[in-house]
Amino acid sequence: MLAAYHDSEWGRPVLSEQGLFERVCLEGLQAGLSWRLILGRRDALRAAFDGFDPDRLAAWDDARLDAALQAPGALRNPRKIAAMRGNALATLSLRETGGLTALVRAHHPPARPAPRTRADVPSTSPESVALAAALRRAGVRFVGPTTAYALLQATGAVDDHLADCPVRATVEAQRAAAWPEPS
Repeated sequence: MLAAYHDSEWGRPVLSEQGLFERVCLEGLQAGLSWRLILGRRDALRAAFDGFDPDRLAAWDDARLDAALQAPGALRNPRKIAAMRGNALATLSLRETGGLTALVRAHHPPARPAPRTRADVPSTSPESVALAAALRRAGVRFVGPTTAYALLQATGAVDDHLADCPVRATVEAQRAAAWPEPS
């Protein structure tokens, strides 16, 4: 499961609002838990949360949130579940100023040399600190510099595949095409 995710998804460009919103939600849900757990429940989470459609989630009432807490495969943290609706509302409000995609694009870091070892991969960056602050100002919850950095990694804004990783060249080419260098 993790190897397939690494080889076919992690670091591949995601620029749609819904795709970015899903990653924001998943990274927030993962806080304090293992990525393996979240990835293993991703399909159930998609089913429980209307496919991470921000328009639909923003319209949820408290009864719907309570039902999501009981959904098969869902997480049982009421604060994280309530944050999903709040994050959907924040995503909708961001549309007035260019949207979630524009906000994330504005904080992606320049390309850097490929890391040689896992120890060379940071858990935050100046850009992830700024992105987390901007997301929090917009009303997004369960996001900090580390989750913002994981978001940048997962969506291809950062390519942290190791130098000797077999998919690095492909992922880096996709990253460079989708995420032009910041000016």
